[in-house]
Amino acid sequence: MSTILALDIGTEFVKAVIAKSNRKGELDVIGVGRAKQAPTNIFAGAIADIPAVISVCEKALLDAEEEAGETAKLAVVGIAGELIKGTTTTVRYHRENPNKPITDHEMSIIINKVQERAGEAARKTVALETGNKNVEVRLINSAIVSLTIDGYKISNPIGFKGSDIVIQFYTAFAPLIHVSAIEKVCAELDLELLTVAVEPFAVCRACLGDDLESTFSGIVIDIGGGTTDIAVVDDGGVDGTRMFSIGGRSFTKQIADGLGVDFDTAEGYKLDLENLDAKIKPKVEKAVERNLNVWITGVEVALEDFNTLEVLPRNVLLCGGGASLMPLQEMLALSDWYQDLPFSRRPTINIIDVATLPGITYKTKTPIDHSYATALGLLRVGVDTLASAPDENNLRTKLAKLLQN
Repeated sequence: MSTILALDIGTEFVKAVIAKSNRKGELDVIGVGRAKQAPTNIFAGAIADIPAVISVCEKALLDAEEEAGETAKLAVVGIAGELIKGTTTTVRYHRENPNKPITDHEMSIIINKVQERAGEAARKTVALETGNKNVEVRLINSAIVSLTIDGYKISNPIGFKGSDIVIQFYTAFAPLIHVSAIEKVCAELDLELLTVAVEPFAVCRACLGDDLESTFSGIVIDIGGGTTDIAVVDDGGVDGTRMFSIGGRSFTKQIADGLGVDFDTAEGYKLDLENLDAKIKPKVEKAVERNLNVWITGVEVALEDFNTLEVLPRNVLLCGGGASLMPLQEMLALSDWYQDLPFSRRPTINIIDVATLPGITYKTKTPIDHSYATALGLLRVGVDTLASAPDENNLRTKLAKLLQN
């Protein structure tokens, strides 16, 4: 059994989850830890103070290891923020010799071309947004969304014959400075970094599980302390990820500004909104509503970018600490925010039930809810990474190796 650590380095909290991967590829969660961040540790989803973040991660890790009864060295760490660029690219490739079986070498050439094209597009976008034309980006995650040969959809192209390959390929890139900060944190904690994963992509992996034939479709919205991360899954494939810098803390700040109270008091009001005194509650609700109107616009703009889909999935799944805010759930469920987007009808809104995530069992005393969905998804990405190594002759392994970062 392999022991894997997931580190979800969030704006508000660091969550550490330890799990064992059994021979079936299933995950047994055995240890959980959580530690609160200082306000200056994370900015817009990215690490801003490396020593401070290391200290908080160490606290969360020690709690998780104490519950698990063992240490964990293999780590998967999440990455988020507006400068993470995750897109799906469609490439059409005509084979000169359709009677020759497709080889892993041929697929490697195709995938490398897609990654190079997507990487250049990501670099130009980040350079434009940051004003730094020399910015470097690194490939974080990549996955085949769909693949057809001569119009037939297949899951593994190796060994097939045919003339026309159409491949939809998801790639996510992050600025090198953000990735380097994560690598430094892991080095100081004496962890072996298995991989870095885009957080909404990881949540999707948790929802999909290990079913290669999954037809799951949905929109995952992860509302963290500093950012909201959105991923769209269509017929078992991640179509893309988008992020914007409005999260739970912006709601707290609106309350603090509107009522003239300090941040901690405002946070308490937000968390206990339903039980507030009648004199305070309307003012808090008004402050929350102001921020909600801005937040829902961010959701609309993010979903408008998914223009490769004729119809967006109606199944909307919420996770992250901010998903607990009842006015946010009500706005998504009851308002007309969706009407200018390509939904067939009103979306259904649900909180992710971590108990139903496929291939994960819980053996901890610490309660685990939807705020841990990202960490659980990171564990799934860790299993994917480990599974791509052992059997060099396995066709699925060969394809997985082509997608390694």
